[in-house]
Amino acid sequence: MTTIARLQAENYKRLKAVEIVPGEGAHLVPILGKNAQGKSSVLDAIMAALGGKGYMPSRPVRKGEEEGAIRLELSNGIVVRRIFAEDGTGSIVVENEEGARYPSPQAVLDKLYSSVAFDPIAFTRLKPAEQLDTLRRLVKLDVDVDELARLNKADYDERREVNREAKQWEGQLSAFGDVGELGEPIDTELLREAINRASTTNGEIEQRRIRREQKEEDRARVRLRIQELEQQLASAKDLLRNLDDMLNNAEPLPEPVDVSALTAQLDEANAHNRRIERAKEKAALQARVESLKKKSDWLTDNMEKREQLRLEAFQKADMPVPGLAFGEGEVLFNDLPFDQASTAEQLRVSTAIGMAGNPELRVMLVRDASLLDEDGFALLAQMAAEGDFQFWMEAVDTGDKVGIIMEDGAVKGAPEPEPIDKGKRRTKKETAEAGQEAHAAATERPVLDDGKREHKGLLDPDWTPDSQDADTTRPDTPAASGTAREAPSGSSSGEPSSISDGAAPEDRREEPAKQPARPTAPASLFD
Repeated sequence: MTTIARLQAENYKRLKAVEIVPGEGAHLVPILGKNAQGKSSVLDAIMAALGGKGYMPSRPVRKGEEEGAIRLELSNGIVVRRIFAEDGTGSIVVENEEGARYPSPQAVLDKLYSSVAFDPIAFTRLKPAEQLDTLRRLVKLDVDVDELARLNKADYDERREVNREAKQWEGQLSAFGDVGELGEPIDTELLREAINRASTTNGEIEQRRIRREQKEEDRARVRLRIQELEQQLASAKDLLRNLDDMLNNAEPLPEPVDVSALTAQLDEANAHNRRIERAKEKAALQARVESLKKKSDWLTDNMEKREQLRLEAFQKADMPVPGLAFGEGEVLFNDLPFDQASTAEQLRVSTAIGMAGNPELRVMLVRDASLLDEDGFALLAQMAAEGDFQFWMEAVDTGDKVGIIMEDGAVKGAPEPEPIDKGKRRTKKETAEAGQEAHAAATERPVLDDGKREHKGLLDPDWTPDSQDADTTRPDTPAASGTAREAPSGSSSGEPSSISDGAAPEDRREEPAKQPARPTAPASLFD
């Protein structure tokens, strides 16, 4: 398996300088302490080292500092080193066991793990829809469910607009009523031409009438002048004769043309044509409505087909836990909603989901481990051991529980770690030698609490968040990789004692020796 062999962090969030070496084969790494002391920052540093920019906060550097660094050594020899400034910018280097650097470091890390950030406890507290979304991201499906959902959303929105437009046109269509059976349109242009000709003729007749009236007036004036001007009588008589001839020879005036019938025909033709236009408009609206309805049906059919693809993909999905399935908007377990499963089942299933999502890098971060009771913690310990996983577990602790105790951004009681080498990596051999030296120093000089009683083995395999040893007080002194409680020596060979029967170790009243430098915990004590 590939796990975390060493974590170093400097000036990251609440952390000052931290170095943690879980020990080979360690399955549980409890990170303990009071609130706001740096527990979460330890787990966040792991995520920032592996996940990259997506897990790096906007201001990752501890307040008052200018630069921070995280160095992560994996058990397969890969070393990750991130250097970052106050604004979150920085660099990343990923090296293999021989020290060769990868040209695309983040791509190497992305292939190594799926989701170290998956927290089984947090998963049990998610809403059903959020659980479904999380599980869907972890389980590989035959189809792109997000793309299907996007297409369905687009078709749904378009269908809604199509149906809205169809209803709008149907509302206008209802206002037409029954237009009845209609013939061909009547040509009104001929009627207009006839009316215009008649109007022209009537105008000419009127002008002739006016002129005749003027001539009648002239004749009257001439007759008066005959009486007045006898001397001009001859000429007047000639003029009179001429006028008499003109009037007597004039043809009679024709009767005016009656246009009332044509006007009535024009009105009827216009009304008829308007009815035809409305009928055409109604037919167009009917065709539009039918087209929109067909389009709506087509969109619905597409959505149903995609939904069928999604359901088939869910049915074919290779679930990490037997009985786990995708439901409609929720996760199902044994055909029931996941939140109806027992607390133990929810924890077991959630943990199995996270483990299945990390087949290569077998590391899982568990926050809020304080919420676990003794049975819950025992279940996680069992699953970690059986699955060959490494669980980093964050828990609030103000008592005497064994683990790595965080205080004011550092491991409580631990010596100040050596600075992170920002340009040179520690080889695998150097890491092993440093761990052996630290372990030897720790086992040769066991640390006492108040000079009265020695505590149990570091990270007791039987430890749970609620377990206490009435005969043993665990001191707040550093242990492996900076842990705050060290295991006592239990044999002449310098190997740590293994206390499995719960008996308190023999009292030792020697004075505490000089603080050991970052001892490495024996793997058996983490199991």
